[in-house]
Amino acid sequence: MKKADEMEMYITLKSIKFAWLFTGIFLLVWSGYDTYKTSQIGLPLILLISQNIIFYFCQLFFRHKITGSNEE
Repeated sequence: MKKADEMEMYITLKSIKFAWLFTGIFLLVWSGYDTYKTSQIGLPLILLISQNIIFYFCQLFFRHKITGSNEE
């Protein structure tokens, strides 16, 4: 399997960002509608919150891992 060059990596990362944004907006609208109709917190909101928590902590972890290895 060949390594991706910079252009392929750029396209892949842009595609992932748009897909993640679409999923986040879709879950936000769905959870808003679901909460409005049922007056309860539903699975879409739980998924949206957990997705963003995982994203945030992964960013912190990998930033710490990258900056921590450069200081040694």
